[in-house]
Amino acid sequence: MLRAWYIGRTLAVFGLAIWSSAAFAQQAPAGRGRAGAAPPPPAARPPLLFKEEWREPPYQGERDDVNQRFTPSVVTNDRLEAKLYGPDAHVIRAAQHEGRIDLWTGLATSPVAVTLRDKRNYVDLTGLARLRWMVRTNAIHTLYPVVKLADGTMIVGNRGISTDGEFLQVEVAFGGMKWFKLDPAKVVVTSEVLNPNLGKVDEVGLVTLAPAGGHGIAGSANFSTVELFAKAVPR
Repeated sequence: MLRAWYIGRTLAVFGLAIWSSAAFAQQAPAGRGRAGAAPPPPAARPPLLFKEEWREPPYQGERDDVNQRFTPSVVTNDRLEAKLYGPDAHVIRAAQHEGRIDLWTGLATSPVAVTLRDKRNYVDLTGLARLRWMVRTNAIHTLYPVVKLADGTMIVGNRGISTDGEFLQVEVAFGGMKWFKLDPAKVVVTSEVLNPNLGKVDEVGLVTLAPAGGHGIAGSANFSTVELFAKAVPR
């Protein structure tokens, strides 16, 4: 009888071991699946939404500061319109530099902003949206990102751009900035704007918050070829 008890106990232990092994075998693939699951694909940058390269306005005679002033004809992309802001923005001229045409602020005696507007779409500047712009700043002039929201509010970000007299291609990411309301008539900064809706933007561009200093090496900015990588939001 004692022998039968030992045999029964041995069989019970052996059965428990088999059951445990089977249970582990069933769970192991699930565990390996979690550990070996493919990571989510990296976020992709939005495609190029628009590009603008500018051209000279129609003029007669020699180029000068008056006959090369900005007009709507300077915009080459039919989908876009450019907006100039500032009391003296009308003196911004389309000039040739380094084989390109750019908008030059050198004669503006007030702060000025240059923005672009897609006629068919608002733009979504969230996530990996980027504004890429070939610019030059002279004499510690500084540029800042500026947008016009869908409700008409203009705001300027605190991420400064300075190129120390060189034409450089810069990229602006719109996340992580502080934003401030911009008076579009005077082009001056007022109160901070918390959590603006950058998912539906009407215009996007750059602003200088200081007057320029004229020809030569005085303070000024040049706005050359511009590209926007962002999602379109139909109007």
